[in-house]
Amino acid sequence: MTDKEAPQENLFALFPFAIFLGLFLGTGIILTLQGVDFAFYQLPASIAIIPAIIASMMIGKFLSKSTIEQQIVQFVSGAGHNNITTMCIIYLLAGAFAVVAKATGSVDASVQLGLAIFPDYLLLPGLFLVAAFLSTAMGTSMGTIAAIAPVALGFVETANLDAALVAGCLVSGAIFGDNLSIISDTTIASTRSQGAHMKDKFKVNFKFAVPAALICLVIFTVLGGEINNELNSESTVIGLIPYVVILVLALMGVNVFVVLILGILLAAAIGMITNGYQLSAWLIDITAGFSSMQDIFILSLFIGGLSELVSQQGGLSALTRLIETLARKITPNNKKRAAGLGIAGLAFICNFFTANNTVSIIITGDTAKNLATDSGLSPAESASLLDVFACINQGLLPYGAQALLLGATLHISPLSVASHAYYPMILLFVAGFAFWRLTRKTK
Repeated sequence: MTDKEAPQENLFALFPFAIFLGLFLGTGIILTLQGVDFAFYQLPASIAIIPAIIASMMIGKFLSKSTIEQQIVQFVSGAGHNNITTMCIIYLLAGAFAVVAKATGSVDASVQLGLAIFPDYLLLPGLFLVAAFLSTAMGTSMGTIAAIAPVALGFVETANLDAALVAGCLVSGAIFGDNLSIISDTTIASTRSQGAHMKDKFKVNFKFAVPAALICLVIFTVLGGEINNELNSESTVIGLIPYVVILVLALMGVNVFVVLILGILLAAAIGMITNGYQLSAWLIDITAGFSSMQDIFILSLFIGGLSELVSQQGGLSALTRLIETLARKITPNNKKRAAGLGIAGLAFICNFFTANNTVSIIITGDTAKNLATDSGLSPAESASLLDVFACINQGLLPYGAQALLLGATLHISPLSVASHAYYPMILLFVAGFAFWRLTRKTK
């Protein structure tokens, strides 16, 4: 696009995003005050964004003088972008794998065998490590929490164990894996939006996540005590194979489509051999997995289309300049550090309003890429910053899905869950300190 063709910067073009966030957040607040469970998830994000799309088209008629037909073409072009389409297909495959692995017993086997490794006095650190492993392998913090929370509830009910501490332990491990996993939707969204390779982003994240996890393990070891628990002796090592294969292949750089398809096939084959898993059940579970990703699938398409409309109206370029200006005022002599602060702040603040780390990454992806390109940050570094700070915020939100699910399962307040989520708190300081040192100027 030439300078003459480039849209004029206009912050008002961002107003549709404010409509989307206002509807999503406002509905959640009102329903929370009314005592509705999972209040922030009663209005699907894929529905809340529709008025924003309509508003954007109305604004475009005045800002860019575009006809409705032209704006529809722009919207479809954004929704059909290669990155968006690829992301959506990966979501479907990841959802199918998660459901098939659960149905064939791989999840239960992983939980039981993982806990069997740890002595009773290290049960809390063990829960953290099992949650971290499962979340890394499955690529979903919610799926991990749903799998382990019932087991944890048994510990809470039969031992003198603080439910809030257990909840904090589980959400900490789940956020660790969600942030680090190569097949996580946050990883998919951040790498695709920044043009980064998954294994490169993994290497950058690893430097932040592991030190924070080690500190967290020490805290849970000190806070924990000896707990008696009984494990299911029927669990077998074979249940771990699909997860191990996925991790190894993904780390080797095998295409994520191939990795997930092999995972689905392998989990089904093991289920058929070990517990009579039927072909008909497999097809039903794949369909259920696809359905579980419906909202994020539709939302990704809509976000892609809305972002293109806003971009054509000059909104994203105006926001990029604003964020860059604010960041440079904080670190006026270090352009790279300023861009990093801007990307981290965008992801963190956006997730505060959406309560969905994947959504916040999708919304801020284009702006983050512009900041990174202008400052010399690598795609892997910008993708890592987006993922890390979106996941940090997600783990600390009492109205986030993770805290709500754990609160409901363990019969405690979601605020208690968030206040014991030590890993996101530690990661905030570790990642901030590490990035500050990484971007320091050298003579």
